[in-house]
Amino acid sequence: MLKSLLGFIHEPIYKRRVDVLSSLIVSHLQVGDKVLDIGCGSGMLGAAVREHRSCPIGITYRGLEKSKRGGEPFEVIEHTTGSLPFRDQEFDVVILADVLHHEEQEGSLLSEAVRVCKRSVVVKDIKPNGFLGFWRLCFLDWAANHPHEVKCLYRFHTRREWLTIFEAHGLSPILEETSIDLYPPFFNLIFGKGLQYFVVLKRNNGEQSTPADGQPPPLLSLRVR
Repeated sequence: MLKSLLGFIHEPIYKRRVDVLSSLIVSHLQVGDKVLDIGCGSGMLGAAVREHRSCPIGITYRGLEKSKRGGEPFEVIEHTTGSLPFRDQEFDVVILADVLHHEEQEGSLLSEAVRVCKRSVVVKDIKPNGFLGFWRLCFLDWAANHPHEVKCLYRFHTRREWLTIFEAHGLSPILEETSIDLYPPFFNLIFGKGLQYFVVLKRNNGEQSTPADGQPPPLLSLRVR
């Protein structure tokens, strides 16, 4: 009963989220780009990007997930652990939309995203901000993921922490949105705006990311979203 109620409430909220994020992502794509969406879920975001009126022509869009849900509107590769099954710089743009705060080995996943990316890594995530920001994020994360039985770590980085993480992985921001009107008005007031974070990152001097300790990255496990 609870899962059904949360799913019913989440549907229109998620649609607005997809519309807003697709517009942000499309503005950073170029003609003929190869795009990888890590943790693509059902493919709704990818479909919205490809169908967006401003999407450049010739986009190749692929997804990566722990397990396919079926009916995705683009090719989805199943992958659970270890290095991503792609060549170095195989994709022009890699998308991580609300994935990193669910990933126990977030550093390893980000390193792999940088490795397979040629131009830009696009990260959409969340950050504590304002009155009871951490607890509002905890509720948001639980409500959005409980119906899908996705594990929540309740580990949320501040903007400063995000920037430090990106720098350690050889990335520099070329655009940041630190407040996003991501949801319908009432929900946006409580769970949107300053709690939301969107950043487009470029590789520094084309260098490939390596863990700070110089050791090979540990196994990573993708979440289903």
